[in-house]
Amino acid sequence: QVQLVESGGGLVQPGGSLRLSCAASGTMFSINVMGWYRQAPGKQRDLVATFTSGGSTNYADSVKGRFTISRDGAKNTVYLQMNDLKPEDTAVYYCNAEFRWRTYWGQGTQVTVSS
Repeated sequence: QVQLVESGGGLVQPGGSLRLSCAASGTMFSINVMGWYRQAPGKQRDLVATFTSGGSTNYADSVKGRFTISRDGAKNTVYLQMNDLKPEDTAVYYCNAEFRWRTYWGQGTQVTVSS
């Protein structure tokens, strides 16, 4: 059983930056895919970015050039550096892990972009 713990959310002004972290526990093996999704009020949960154990990354078009996902494979930890934040980035951000044909979610961390 994999557990995911996120940290790093908060309130930031437009144009500001935040860094999210997600640490996985419960396995000694490298997790296949780790990533971030977000869900704004009244909307579905959408992909933000993913990072595979092979080193491939994938980004939503809306965050390309502003967000960077990185990963410490040895620690099964994934980060999301968010720059040039916009009000439309406001959402609950969820860490996601795909491991041995199962999907795991963190509890979510709120990111609010507002002046």
